[in-house]
Amino acid sequence: MSSLLKSLLAVPLRALTWIGDQGTRAVAAVVFIAVAVPPIGALLRPYLTWAIVGLLCISFMRVDLAALYGHLRRPALVATATAWTTLGVPLLVGLIAWATGFDNHAPGLFLGLMLQGMASPMMASPALAAMMGLDATLVLITLVTSTALVPFTATLFAGLFLGAKLSVTPLALGLKLLGLLSGSLLGATIIRRLAGAEAIQRHKRPIDGINIIILLAFASAIMGDVAHDVLTDPVFTIGIALLSFAIYFTLLAMTTLIFRRIGYERALALGLMVAQRNLGVMLAATSGALPATTWLYFAMTQFPIHLSPYMLTPIARRLTARADDAGTAAAGRTT
Repeated sequence: MSSLLKSLLAVPLRALTWIGDQGTRAVAAVVFIAVAVPPIGALLRPYLTWAIVGLLCISFMRVDLAALYGHLRRPALVATATAWTTLGVPLLVGLIAWATGFDNHAPGLFLGLMLQGMASPMMASPALAAMMGLDATLVLITLVTSTALVPFTATLFAGLFLGAKLSVTPLALGLKLLGLLSGSLLGATIIRRLAGAEAIQRHKRPIDGINIIILLAFASAIMGDVAHDVLTDPVFTIGIALLSFAIYFTLLAMTTLIFRRIGYERALALGLMVAQRNLGVMLAATSGALPATTWLYFAMTQFPIHLSPYMLTPIARRLTARADDAGTAAAGRTT
């Protein structure tokens, strides 16, 4: 019976391993599949919150506790990076919108930008950084600290800048975020206890495959109407797409420049994390009760989020190789 069960599980396990081995290529392919097959989005949209919980659980489950504790012993850099992503980014977005009157001219788009700024980084950021050959440990600890703070910082900025534009009160938003994150952490802790950290590490590749499939479910759920939007209003839709790329790469470049003193390889890893905002958590916290323009903007942000790791991998590898060469040269001078 056990051999039969093993043989039945072998095929899906090999399939998941193959998907996980595709790395950034599979992450990039997700958005094109989501747009090309709209019925998947219509089918999966009711399960959007469960997809978000699944992504959160996998990320919490894979946290390297030793690396986490190691970085906590050097808190200055982590505190600075956390402050930038949880306070600096939403404050910058809100002040620019307020100064230019953008919040009144395009309220739906402003809501999307503000929710993006208030969101914590994507839980998949450390995995994506690792896929690109970057050091993911600093990303990991900053992700954990900023995620822990986001229910409180999101409540603050929602009260300051959004008010009646939001379908829920700022306090309700913060409580929903807290419940979503704590519930996912509890689920991940139970899985980690039952399976063991060693088994989770041993099955890293099929777990990567599961992660990519859930990413496809999430992207399909929020991108199911993109093809229709392109056909009915191509100029506006393409404009929103260009804006999403501009915001993404602006956050990436600003963060990399701000933290360049720690080395461009580590600064790029932080830039990737800050640019990859967890909009799914905001969708779940607002129960998807958002204007059509906000939904469209969220859908368009999936393009830079999924394509940039593939696009930036050659740059990341050059920076990593340069950092390794510098480290080797420094070691040679000390011997």
